[in-house]
Amino acid sequence: MPTLRPAKPGDAPAVALIWYDGWRDGHLGHIPDALLAVRTEESFGSRAAERVGDTTVATAGDEVAGFVMVVGDEVEQVYVSTGHRGTGVAAVLLAEAERLVAANGYQRAWLAVVAGNARARKFYERNGWADEGPFDYLAASAAGPVPVPCRRYGKQVTA
Repeated sequence: MPTLRPAKPGDAPAVALIWYDGWRDGHLGHIPDALLAVRTEESFGSRAAERVGDTTVATAGDEVAGFVMVVGDEVEQVYVSTGHRGTGVAAVLLAEAERLVAANGYQRAWLAVVAGNARARKFYERNGWADEGPFDYLAASAAGPVPVPCRRYGKQVTA
């Protein structure tokens, strides 16, 4: 089982690489070109460094195996490195995200999944999350928000 801990500034390069690779796996072919143009490898590096305070990492030995970012009641990012997919790391991270949302004082967590990312959607559904329907997620970019066709998923996190 992986070990969970708050991210440290030195984790940002590993988080950026996992995020970039995973984001491309789940998003290519399912997002507007305007967002693809600004989601460069370098952009993930700067975003990972800026988001250390919102990030929990899962480690396997000395290696960052995955991470989750939670803000308020939103589970913003859940990614696992290619070499650790299928090992249970994602489920551990998702459970931690649910715990963090509850610790933030919310009874219900939510997240957005790109509509075409069938693998992620099945994962969330297997873990008790409900598809609450389509919506456009406004992804931040230097040129302004980019609407991305997504599905909103939700889950009760407190009794």
